[in-house]
Amino acid sequence: MTESLSSRSLAYLALVAGILCIAWSAIFVRWTDIAGPASAFYRLLIPAVVLAPSWMIDRKTPAVNARTAAIICVGGFFFALDLAFYNTAILETSAANATLLGNNTPIFVGLISWLVFRRRPVTAFWLGLALAVTGSLVIVWGDLIRHAQLGWGDTMALGASACFAVYLMATEQVRGHTSTLVFLRLAIVSSAAFLLMINLAFGVLLRIPSGRSFAALVGLGLVSQLGGYLALTYAMGHLPATVTSVSLLSQGPLTALLAAALLREPLTAPLLIGGVLVLLGIGLANRLKSPEQEANAALCEAAEVAQGETSG
Repeated sequence: MTESLSSRSLAYLALVAGILCIAWSAIFVRWTDIAGPASAFYRLLIPAVVLAPSWMIDRKTPAVNARTAAIICVGGFFFALDLAFYNTAILETSAANATLLGNNTPIFVGLISWLVFRRRPVTAFWLGLALAVTGSLVIVWGDLIRHAQLGWGDTMALGASACFAVYLMATEQVRGHTSTLVFLRLAIVSSAAFLLMINLAFGVLLRIPSGRSFAALVGLGLVSQLGGYLALTYAMGHLPATVTSVSLLSQGPLTALLAAALLREPLTAPLLIGGVLVLLGIGLANRLKSPEQEANAALCEAAEVAQGETSG
């Protein structure tokens, strides 16, 4: 039982560390001075190179089967799209806008589960959806007032959150029987390969223009990607998806504060009001589950407690 509690505490610490690391990603992207898809590629290339020696160290680990590898690659494709959209959104709108709108992932998870897997959301989900949509419209309205043009950056941020929802759903299918390091390696390599193809297909320059850009890319790759997602992937393997998804909402306010301090981005009234509505809506949609989900969660928790008592 004590061992189970210690493992849970370590998972929560990893979750906090992951959120802090990922909150810096928008700041690093703004400091890179290169196109969004290009910085997204380097964000994954750098940790892929760092993790390369672990393939030799981890040779005794059983290889994943073809189905698991395929699911990870599909998730990697959508994660590549997520980063390409998100990094571009940061350059087209404020870092706070991009991060808050990009946090709509739980909303898209619920919609995809309903439309694709026919899992009907509870009434609270629709209330949360209405709040999140209202908040997003307030943020976009604030952008239109300041820039007097269609908020493509805001639209890309929403697209990024939809792509990340597919990545999370793919992750949930395989994380239970795939180690953190094995999953992370395959996901990063596959996403980096897809991003390279995206950059080449659209003729995006991959040249790094300055020393500051190089330093920002190193921070993006090592801190936000490798450190952040290593911690987050570990936490996702030991905590319920509802806990990790809701906790990730704190990334938005953290990034907004960092952007105000480091990028001199104003904390406008539409941003604050819309951000609060978005976070409330996502939290409500993600925290409240259907009776079937509650029953399954209770069974899983009971099994975990029983296993911990047996091993103790």
